[in-house]
Amino acid sequence: MAQPYLHEHVTCVAAPATWLSGPSGQLTGGADGLYVNDRRVLSRLVVTVDGRSPVPVTVRRTGAASAVFASVLRELGDDGPDPTVTLSRRRLAEPNGGTETITLTNDSHQTLSVEVAVEASTDYASMSAVKDGVAAAVSADGMSVEYSASPPAEDFRWQVTIPPRESWTVELRFTRTDGPPVARSKRFSTLRVTADDRRLDALVRAGVQDLDALRSADGEDVYYTAGSPWYLTLFGRDSLWSARLGLPVGHEVAAGTLRALAKRQGVRHDPDTDEEPGKILHEVRPPDAAYYLPPVYYGTVDATALFVSTLAEAYRWGMPRAAVEPLLANVERAMEWLAGHDGFIAYQSSAKGLTNHGWKDSGDGVQHADGRLATGPLALSEVQAYAHQAALDAAWLLESFGREGSGRWRGWAADLAERFRAAFWCEGGYPAIALDGAGQRVDSIASNMGHLLGTGLLTAPESAAVAARLAELRSPFGIRTVAPSSAGYNPISYHLGSVWPHDTAIALLGLVRDGHAGEASAVIRALLDAGERFDFRLPELFGGDDLPTPYPASCRPQAWAAAAGPAILTALLGLDADVPGGRITFAPLAPSPVGAFRVRGLKIGEGELDVSVTAAGTLTVHNGPVGVEFLMADGSPAVISAA
Repeated sequence: MAQPYLHEHVTCVAAPATWLSGPSGQLTGGADGLYVNDRRVLSRLVVTVDGRSPVPVTVRRTGAASAVFASVLRELGDDGPDPTVTLSRRRLAEPNGGTETITLTNDSHQTLSVEVAVEASTDYASMSAVKDGVAAAVSADGMSVEYSASPPAEDFRWQVTIPPRESWTVELRFTRTDGPPVARSKRFSTLRVTADDRRLDALVRAGVQDLDALRSADGEDVYYTAGSPWYLTLFGRDSLWSARLGLPVGHEVAAGTLRALAKRQGVRHDPDTDEEPGKILHEVRPPDAAYYLPPVYYGTVDATALFVSTLAEAYRWGMPRAAVEPLLANVERAMEWLAGHDGFIAYQSSAKGLTNHGWKDSGDGVQHADGRLATGPLALSEVQAYAHQAALDAAWLLESFGREGSGRWRGWAADLAERFRAAFWCEGGYPAIALDGAGQRVDSIASNMGHLLGTGLLTAPESAAVAARLAELRSPFGIRTVAPSSAGYNPISYHLGSVWPHDTAIALLGLVRDGHAGEASAVIRALLDAGERFDFRLPELFGGDDLPTPYPASCRPQAWAAAAGPAILTALLGLDADVPGGRITFAPLAPSPVGAFRVRGLKIGEGELDVSVTAAGTLTVHNGPVGVEFLMADGSPAVISAA
């Protein structure tokens, strides 16, 4: 069966709940529904007035969790071409369900007497079954759902009389009741920006709202669920990257993500789940919603290294020592897993799990330039870069806390870099996407190479070569996953020519760290152009063509796409936080690709940064966390505002 398409859907999110429908607001099939914890609470919601379906006119998102649908009743009210009876639906997703407020307004010159009817039901389907297009009515299996209305009515039918120029309203509430109630999270971030290019303001604002809405919790530990609707749960790679790119909104989510993953760090060898000692998981699903993957699944080759570097980066951004220290044993176990590989860090697909274990995890996501699928075990280029950076980060962490092992990991990183240099570079001067099971280079020109930047794996000439190749991969709206010269290129494929905002944002930060300011500025402009095309709610992915074409089944919002907005601010400021070292360093892009701008509410440590940059790139600090020194990249003090 085919995966349902989502590109015309309106999504309201308050993790772990998500509510999807088409522009009419009616829930009639496919992926439509209100879901809580990966089970469908509401599969059908159809509103009629005197048996007629309202004609949709417009829909507007009013926040990450809310939307308003407007429609007209053409056959009711005054004679003439103008509609005089309208119906609006104000939708709000909440963590345990949601509410819909229906308002029927009579702007005609006569009293309106009609029957308003609501058809509401559920099929209890799991999200995974919906995604695979095989959802059918199933038993509740312990799940309980409560529907209510105010004012109440038998069978959700109301006989309504509305005088001219008046309205009638009913509020519907749908709640999953077989779990503990979850309070709706309060606004988490005050991050905001004002720029000459106002698209930056809108992109950051929408991204921060979506990150807030995608927050969920494992007890006291807050993390970003990966995305709505398919991945509204804890992931390894996705949740770590989202927290890391989103560090400008605070280190608390990174800390919660790390603790939630550390609790589930692998302790044994289990071929059914791909668990191994020290390994960080791929994803977690509620047992009643797991489909073809186990509820706790470890089929990821990159999350383990990302765990280490996320902890190090969160510590640099101000995660307290007392919160970091309990996770150092997990870092040591993670590093032993990385070092336990024979040669490069590689994976072999298993019959019970995913074919590919990197971020391009679709079955055809790793190909040679001639279109042949790469056969495993596969050693991905970006995974070696992650491991190299993780080893250096682990050495720094262990040294910072007086633990042994720093020398071992620095030596291991240096050896890995030399072996990578000898094995991965293709004729034409670019790194292969992977080495296959025969040790041959998988030679597609792919965006994976952007993840090597800023990790310390590359020499300066190698970094310049990668930056030049990324310029070739760049579409008008971001960095393509593979080059159009690849035989398998398809601009609206999942991983073979599409653009992923998080992939582009990771490359952007690497370009800035390695000093490629010109290409970084071009990438920022491309992401802003993309944001404008998607109402500033960036999807999981979109086409690598010049439109850009929506990818029909894309999640929207997706946490690491939402985090691209905050990541752009890090790049624009050239921000390097080192709270343990007592300094924050800036190297703003000059000239600024967004004109003059001012950032407020950027969280570092226990304080907030307020900083402005002129169009020419001159930076002024207006306020910031206490106890740190503000420096420019050349070591000179930053300008501090006297106001």
